[in-house]
Amino acid sequence: QVQLVESGGGLVQPGGSLRLSCAASGDSFSSFLMGWFRQAPGKEREFVAAVTWSAGGTYHADSVKGRFTISRDIAKNMVYLQMNSLNPEDTAVYYCAAGLLYRAFSRLEQDDVYDYWGQGTQVTVSS
Repeated sequence: QVQLVESGGGLVQPGGSLRLSCAASGDSFSSFLMGWFRQAPGKEREFVAAVTWSAGGTYHADSVKGRFTISRDIAKNMVYLQMNSLNPEDTAVYYCAAGLLYRAFSRLEQDDVYDYWGQGTQVTVSS
């Protein structure tokens, strides 16, 4: 059974950086698309970034381009989200997600194409 466990969230000042980690287990993931989503209080969950496990192709939401970078480490079965130049609008619970690539790729920004989710990690950007 696929399990995703996020870590690395916390409180950071505006302009600061955080790196989120997602430990993936329970499958080979070679056919998966891995994603990061976030949900702020009172708002819908939104796409942040995605990476194809095998090829390493990356995709980022316009709102985080140039500030956030998704990556994966195949040997360690880990997915990362490096977040720089954080601002208060980035405050949210961040979720790691996994979906079968052949089903998810064409709509990778939609959360309903991802089959597995982590429990989330809180990121708070505040002075």
